[in-house]
Amino acid sequence: MATPFPKPSRAFVAASWTALFVGAIVYLIGLWNATMQLNEKGYYFTILMYGLFAAVSLQKSVRDRLEGITVTGIYYSLCWISLLLSVALLAVGLFNATLANSEKGFYAMAFLLALFGAVAVQKNVRDIASHQAENGGLGAADAA
Repeated sequence: MATPFPKPSRAFVAASWTALFVGAIVYLIGLWNATMQLNEKGYYFTILMYGLFAAVSLQKSVRDRLEGITVTGIYYSLCWISLLLSVALLAVGLFNATLANSEKGFYAMAFLLALFGAVAVQKNVRDIASHQAENGGLGAADAA
């Protein structure tokens, strides 16, 4: 049986989406305006996409386990490894980059904000779907 999770508030849903979009868009704007070579921009873009995917996949795996849905140990481990690897790859890239320390901090903070937002959005999506299933598929306006 699925564990009942409370429906997230509209404010938390909005804050989660805002964190995801602000983190990712600001990171990408910084990347677009950077004076680095195109292969470096590709590296940082790929790390962002990899990190977002890994964060969402890990949150889904954790939630599946909480709800009693089978998640293999290898997949769960790969999710953790992928998330940690994306953060490590960003750290190594920024450590070796010829950027100002303020730029390095900017990329790190935007990246982490986007990862947090992705996890929170994924959690909200699952919570809302669970809440709707418990209430016979009622929409947010109908359930209120």
